[in-house]
Amino acid sequence: MEALLMSLEELRSLEGQLLIPLEMYLAAGIRIGTKVKSKFMKPFIYSARPDGLYLLDVKKTDERIRIAAKFIARYDPAKVVVVSGRQYGHRPVKKFCGLVGCKPILGRVLPGTFTNPALAHFTEADLLVVTDPRVDEQAVTEAGQMGIPVVALCDTDSPISYVDLIIPTNNRGRKALALVFWLLAREVLRARGELAPTAELPVPLSDFEARILTTGEVV
Repeated sequence: MEALLMSLEELRSLEGQLLIPLEMYLAAGIRIGTKVKSKFMKPFIYSARPDGLYLLDVKKTDERIRIAAKFIARYDPAKVVVVSGRQYGHRPVKKFCGLVGCKPILGRVLPGTFTNPALAHFTEADLLVVTDPRVDEQAVTEAGQMGIPVVALCDTDSPISYVDLIIPTNNRGRKALALVFWLLAREVLRARGELAPTAELPVPLSDFEARILTTGEVV
């Protein structure tokens, strides 16, 4: 517990250096990983909680969101495809694409989507963004085969084959996914000059978060 408290104190020293107040990152559970860590994700892991969950480095998450936004902003938005096999990622991906002009693919990616022009569902892409390289493995593998750069939201246990740019984050939580895509949208538009450097999105963060209906359906 002492190590966790010390890490929080150190994190608070980052105030003013982050894209948003630290409390927003913590409230969204951005840094909460899994009980498994891969050797590839080790550089992005700050510490572990007493319950065994690994914690991601918020500073590195913040840095990678900045880098990814500038990277995405260099591409024709019509040729940027954003994939989410995770239900909690559907709403934030749709909101992100609606603001930035990218193409969303929600749910299962059919074989040949990026590799076979003869198929009706073939999609031409210059850049791929995925919410989870494990769940979205089909898309990531095809992008790798075609030489399409891949930006991926990666948790502590994520595989990174064919991933060119890692955004270390909790990629399972509703609030975490909403916050990452909200920030990406804001920073992409700022990088393009479509938003002033200090301007906020016209869409609130709450609109990016998936909702669970009383029926259990996620929208």
